[in-house]
Amino acid sequence: MSIVKEFKEFAIKGNVMDLAVGVIIGGAFGKIVDSVVGDLIMPFIAWIMGGKLDFSGMFLVLGTIPEGTSRTLDALKKAQVPVFAYGSFLTILVNFLILAFIIFVMIKQVNRLKRSEPPAEPPASPPELAEEVLLLREIRDSLRK
Repeated sequence: MSIVKEFKEFAIKGNVMDLAVGVIIGGAFGKIVDSVVGDLIMPFIAWIMGGKLDFSGMFLVLGTIPEGTSRTLDALKKAQVPVFAYGSFLTILVNFLILAFIIFVMIKQVNRLKRSEPPAEPPASPPELAEEVLLLREIRDSLRK
């Protein structure tokens, strides 16, 4: 079997196609979650905290700042000053928690829908044989001996 034929057979299988669709939808869904966190949740948290709170700009400087360098994360990184940028981590953590919760709710709903389907009927058991048939089988078996 040639490599091209094997690859074609592999790529056309249902699981590979399902995985590809899942990856594409997951990438798009990730962008939606980033927007929800950055545009809806973080401003709301900042409002609750009483001011303009931008998690992505939160950091601790771990080294000395050269003269003339502004105290922004981008400027400090360009100046190669070691910084502990925990704000970016907090934003990504909130993204993850929201995404995990949404996936949990989706899976819970899918499982609920699966449970609500009526159970499949068990296969019909063979009908009980009449007494005459059982007697005839016994006679046949005794004659064979």
